[in-house]
Amino acid sequence: MLTLLPTPIGNIEDISIRALRVLEEADLLLCEDTRVAKKLLKLLEERHGLSHHIERVLSFHSHNEAKFLASLEPSFFDRNVVYMSDAGMPCISDPGASLVGYCQRHGIGYTVLPGPTAFATAYAASGLTAGRFLFYGFLPHKGKERTDALQKLLAEPYPVILYEAPHRMEKLLDELSRLAAGRDVFAAKEISKRNERFFRGDAEALKEEITGNLLKGEWVVIVAPGSGESPGVTLTAEEIEALDLPPRQKAKLLAKATGMSVKACYERAVPKKK
Repeated sequence: MLTLLPTPIGNIEDISIRALRVLEEADLLLCEDTRVAKKLLKLLEERHGLSHHIERVLSFHSHNEAKFLASLEPSFFDRNVVYMSDAGMPCISDPGASLVGYCQRHGIGYTVLPGPTAFATAYAASGLTAGRFLFYGFLPHKGKERTDALQKLLAEPYPVILYEAPHRMEKLLDELSRLAAGRDVFAAKEISKRNERFFRGDAEALKEEITGNLLKGEWVVIVAPGSGESPGVTLTAEEIEALDLPPRQKAKLLAKATGMSVKACYERAVPKKK
């Protein structure tokens, strides 16, 4: 049996009674970082009276999951196996999905405990009322791949939720100032932790407010959708041409940005055959 167990994203008091029971019944524990897991177990022992008989704590993360699963036999799950991420829900910007897939392929029973997720908590705190949103997680770290991904997300008609590391937060605000000028942006820092802070305004205002030591910590950033029918008006013709889009869609965006006819823009968007 496999149980996917969420852990607090900050405040240790967010652990559930059911999660404590599952840990007390566990035989084996899989986790991203064994040091983090052992520290959490110790805290739960001290503060919540956790008493467990876990035989081993094994590392299972994005760098070793393929090798780990290749070495498994289905009998591994004859015991009570628990997988937990360092913080929050497994499978949400964290490993775990491949374990579920293994169980599905081999007819192994599994269950998932509900628990804290940073993006849902941030959305509730944002005050946005769209009702629907698009959760993306972490953008590519750099280069054209990052720019293209962000531009496509900003074209969506829903609020977009991103995760960002502290050393890239300033870069993200710069990108949003350029690509989503004037849009409402909500940023949540260190959710449920001692240094939790919420910020709301356009990207330029947040750039002035979030500086220095305030940049430290894990971030959730929510960008409201644009008010117009197409966000292409915020891009130059060169930026639109660089997008990885179907020719007809790219031609329509070019027509809005340049005032040219869609036909002319289509001919511009489609490379001529030699």
